[in-house]
This record gives sequence, C-alpha cells and structure tokens, in this order.
Amino acid sequence: MTAARAKRKILVIRFSSMGDIIYTTPIVRCLKQQLPDAEIHFLTKPAFKYLYDNNPYLDKLLLLKPSLAQTIKEIKSEQYDHIVDLHNNLRTSIIKLRTGIPSTTYDKQRILKWLSLKLRKNLVPPVHLVDRYFKAVAPLEVKNDHKPIDYFIKHQYQLASLLPPTFQDGYVAFVIGAMHFTKRMPNAKVISICNQLNRPIVLLGGKDVAHNAEEIMKSSSAKLYNACGITSLDESVFLVSKSAAVIGFDTGLTHIAEAFNKPIVSVWGSTVPELLGVKAYEIDHSLESGVNLPCRPCSKFGLSKCPKGHFNCMWKIDEVPIVQFINTY
Repeated sequence: MTAARAKRKILVIRFSSMGDIIYTTPIVRCLKQQLPDAEIHFLTKPAFKYLYDNNPYLDKLLLLKPSLAQTIKEIKSEQYDHIVDLHNNLRTSIIKLRTGIPSTTYDKQRILKWLSLKLRKNLVPPVHLVDRYFKAVAPLEVKNDHKPIDYFIKHQYQLASLLPPTFQDGYVAFVIGAMHFTKRMPNAKVISICNQLNRPIVLLGGKDVAHNAEEIMKSSSAKLYNACGITSLDESVFLVSKSAAVIGFDTGLTHIAEAFNKPIVSVWGSTVPELLGVKAYEIDHSLESGVNLPCRPCSKFGLSKCPKGHFNCMWKIDEVPIVQFINTY
C-alpha cells in the first residue's frame, strides 16, 4: 500500500506574454502563503522563464516542451492534485482533458472583448486582470492579499556599472519599447516630453527601438542616456527599480515596474487598459494617459500600423499631465 503524500501539488499555467505572466505572481504568492501544505509549480514558455527564475514562492518551474505530448507526459509524472489554468486556450484545454486532473480556469471573457472592439464600447466589467485570475483560485479558498506584483532581480547590480555618474542620483526611466507600433509613442512626442522634464532620463527598451533612441538622443535638449539594446532585461528592471519615476507604454517592462511601487505614467495608444484589465495594480501613485477617439481601441494587443493612417491615439495625447505628474517626483 502506497503512503499518502504529505503535500498537495498545484500546477499554475500561463504560457505568455510578459505582462500577463507578471500579473500571475500574486496568485502564486497567495497560493504558497495561504496553503502551507501545498507545493506550487508553474508552467510557461521557455522565453518567459526569467519572470519566475528567482521567485521564492515557487517550488518548481516547468517549461513548455517542443511537443504538447511531452509536456503532458511531464505533467502526468508530477501527479498534480489541481491545475489552475490562467491561460485558457486550446493547448491548456487539451492538457486538462488528457491529464484528467481537477482544474479551475480563468475566464477570458472573449465574447465581451470581441464586442467591445467591434462596437467601440467598453462592455468588459472594470475588473483588474489579477482579480480575474483570483477567481480561478477561489475554489481553493485562496484570497487576494492586495499587495503589488512580484519581480525578484537575479543579481546584485550597481548603478555605477550601468549609468554615467551624472545619472545616478535621481532619474526618470522612460520605457520607449513595445512589441507593436501602435503601442509606441512617436519619437517627436517622446522628445517633446523629455525636453520638459526636470530630471535626467534613461531610455529603456530592446534592440528593436535602439534606432528610435538614437533619434531621440540627437534631437532632444534633455539630459538623456540611451540604454536601449545595451542593458539586459534584468538590468533594465534594476534601473527601473532605482528610478525616481517611470514613463512607459503598454509593455511588459512598464508593468514590471509596478513591483517596485514607483510613480508610473502608462501611455496608451491603440490599446486600452479597460479591455485588458491591466491598470497599475496596488501602487501608490500612477497616471494613465490616453485620448478618447471613435476609432479607439482598434486592437486588443496592438498593430503594426494605424488602420486609419493618422495615429491620433498617440499624436493627440496631452503632454501636460504627463510632465506635471513626473515633475512632482
């Protein structure tokens, strides 16, 4: 007769993307803290393993394998007692079906989101993504602790090794990168905002926006340092954590900044926070910047170009509230 296991094993699943995964961290934290007898595992894509690599609330990180059959085999071998599906797509449905493990699932509200885009009306209830996730763990009697998201920097960096001396004493982190064009503010708008700020500014983003940063550097009169494509993501997060304030678009690094309770301006173009449920979460000071237009939102995740050709969702954003908010810190 086999001895009973001392601990329950719970698998949380979210494959992508950076922002969606970082908002799962309160779920993992509360599972671990409120179910002390449970072992908590997390399954994601290899590209996003860094988000949980150093998380003390996680007992094991599983990575999606090249074939779904391999992933299902690994899940079966772990003998989980429960699956918390925070992705809710075809692959997670197949996983739940083929493993037969009891599960609870996050409601994506697909129909309401689709109707909101088609009708240009906000039909999605104003509930943050984190709170939507918590509904999937409610049957486990796990409750929201109403604390910020978690990100644990992996190394002990020094500002002196990442920034020039004149940038080490109070700077604004400006995240100019985003996956899609319609999420990024035009360079001219970024330049105008930078020129009105009263602190040094560190430009952050990947290699894909390095040319944007170069143009901003050449045309701006502000005190700027270009870290785009130079610092790793973890180093960029460290720079965000040491900043006086943050400006960013609808992108993962902007959302990660919430883990450090920094004053944040989130700038929204073709996407809207209400549809995604990803407003700044449990932080003291934040500002959402966007403009109401008949054509907005035109996309849930962003597009490669403005469908109307004018890109007014970014060009018409009022810079004054952004500048005033940042200059108070």
